[in-house]
Amino acid sequence: MVTRKCAGCSQLKNRNELIKITRENQHGDIILNPDNKIFGRSVYLCYNKTCIEAAFKKNKISKILKASVPDDLKGKLLNEF
Repeated sequence: MVTRKCAGCSQLKNRNELIKITRENQHGDIILNPDNKIFGRSVYLCYNKTCIEAAFKKNKISKILKASVPDDLKGKLLNEF
């Protein structure tokens, strides 16, 4: 079992229980839930609104990915999950 830490609540959870957001190495694109064949910096979030809001409020996603996050990403995450 592979565990990862949620950027919103800092809890360790199984990787399958979290949303994965990756900044691709080659193009710098931000990708939601990529397959494991895409390499780059990743951040994980729980599937709940509170963790998504907390991560965006403290700008944690941008800091971890070391990139500017598109404005529509928060809306996309809240609508999709």
